[in-house]
Amino acid sequence: MSESSSPADLFRLACPEGAPPLQRLLTAMAGPPLERLLGLKRCREIYSTLAEEAPPEEFAAGALAALGVTCQVDAAGLARIPATGSLVVIANHPFGAVEGLMLLAMLRRIRPDVKVMANYLLARIPQLRDMVIAVDPFGGPRAARSNLAPLRDSLRWLEKGGLLLVFPAGEVSHFQPSHRAVADPAWSTTLGRIVRRSGAPVLPVFLPGRNSLLFQVAGWLHPRMRTALLARELLNKRGRELPMRIGALLAPKQLSRFASDQELTDYLRLHTYLLRRGPRSLQESASKVEQAEGSADDPARVIATQDPELLAEELARLPGTQMLAESGPMQVWQAEATQIPYLLLEIGRLREVTFRAVGEGTGRPFDLDRFDRHYLHIFLWHRDRREVAGAYRLGRSDRILADLGKTGLYTSTLFKFRSKLFERLGPALELGRSFIRCEYQRSYAPLLLLWKGIGRFVVANPQYRTLFGPVSISRDYSDMSRQLIAGSVRHSLQLPQLARMVKPRVPLAIKKVRVKGCKGHLAQTFCSNIDEVAAFVADIEIEQKGIPVLLRHYLNLGGQLLAFNVDREFSDVLDGLILVDLTLTETKTLERYLGKKGAQAYLHYQSLAGQALCA
Repeated sequence: MSESSSPADLFRLACPEGAPPLQRLLTAMAGPPLERLLGLKRCREIYSTLAEEAPPEEFAAGALAALGVTCQVDAAGLARIPATGSLVVIANHPFGAVEGLMLLAMLRRIRPDVKVMANYLLARIPQLRDMVIAVDPFGGPRAARSNLAPLRDSLRWLEKGGLLLVFPAGEVSHFQPSHRAVADPAWSTTLGRIVRRSGAPVLPVFLPGRNSLLFQVAGWLHPRMRTALLARELLNKRGRELPMRIGALLAPKQLSRFASDQELTDYLRLHTYLLRRGPRSLQESASKVEQAEGSADDPARVIATQDPELLAEELARLPGTQMLAESGPMQVWQAEATQIPYLLLEIGRLREVTFRAVGEGTGRPFDLDRFDRHYLHIFLWHRDRREVAGAYRLGRSDRILADLGKTGLYTSTLFKFRSKLFERLGPALELGRSFIRCEYQRSYAPLLLLWKGIGRFVVANPQYRTLFGPVSISRDYSDMSRQLIAGSVRHSLQLPQLARMVKPRVPLAIKKVRVKGCKGHLAQTFCSNIDEVAAFVADIEIEQKGIPVLLRHYLNLGGQLLAFNVDREFSDVLDGLILVDLTLTETKTLERYLGKKGAQAYLHYQSLAGQALCA
């Protein structure tokens, strides 16, 4: 570093003050060519073009423009950045400087109260000086003492409701033998200390990419060589569009359960590195809807919509007692297959369209099978639009087993059952082939009304204590998400005695999920319950979706999963066999679907049935 205090000296090779004459001579001779080789000269030239009095966001934007670097970030990610209130933004550190410029430019456009914990050398740049909380990233006892003041400054900033940007690694990502990948070195537990003491929410950000092979090899020879190449690596990003992935906001309540700084820091790193994969594009999702509609010359084109007049006439012939629930123009009906030939064909058409839109479906023109003939159909009807909005297929196990045996149950195509299972369960209802039409999925109300209809059926038929059936995790979810969900649910909720009576026909090989850039055990450590898994899946999947809505619904009813099967005939969808004992469902939840009086009557019936069985 030269004796001058000019910020441009950050990009100049110079002797320390008091260096011997020979050292100064050699530096004077070798300095200029080395500065060109290392990219320092070009960085100095770029810096000289930037306005000296520019505010931080303009300085960062100007530097990026000079480099020709643009940031690729989706609008949904930007919308997750709170406009006010204390916030810790954390990010991995793959390149060295360009990610800091990108984040500063982006965050300062959204809110002015941004500070960054960063290398004290950045405080030498006048345009950034006021927003840098300077730390010594080079370690050692001296650094530990000098970093106490920045820690206090960070906490005071968050107490005032400011935004703090942190790169917890403190140094640039490089090859980590323990991860067998280029990743951040160990994150400083100072991050955990700041988050725990401040009680601020945390927003994880992941920047994919890495520096060059030369950078990795040089760092393997000596860390100082890696540092010497940082300017060159900055210039290597010229003209590139670099992606940035913003995860879900982690609330203070979610983070308060961690007892140590290390545990919290590990948890935050896992959340950040789960963003590495990135969501599939909206274009890919939209293409699935187009495939669902088919093309004119496609032999598997979905059949045309059934005539609304015929559907309305068929519905009008049903006895009024078969209407189970109603809300505004929406009605829930039950019907046998023989009562609704046209409506059933429309249900089959809509099943196929809806399932194809999420990467499932049979691939046939409509989704009807041999089970539809002897199953009861509960469907949602929009009176004004004269159209089906959703449906469930319901199988009464006592009738089906008596007439057709186990092969009469749809779930028998996915799982092999021991007869003792149904002896244990008694009369049960198999639920499946459920869907809500795509246009109605923006609201939870249609599914809620459909379930109220099912609740009314249960009240009218109180002998059914148990619900069971397949709940799907579609191919629309990544393999990592499917493994996380299946692994967590299987180990935390499984009923071992009943599970031994079920065998999947195509078992899912449950593997330990490894997140690249994190220690191997972290995913298992923090994915022990379904709520935690839902938060991780929301970061992995498109549009921040967590676990499937229907799975969440069954779990809220107290559902237990017995086994998982891969359905080769249905686009490799992953089906979990779920079982719900309604007598164990929380009373408030039961009342939501059965009604208060209905739930009381149902539980009273089950209580008397249990006493009779014991007698």
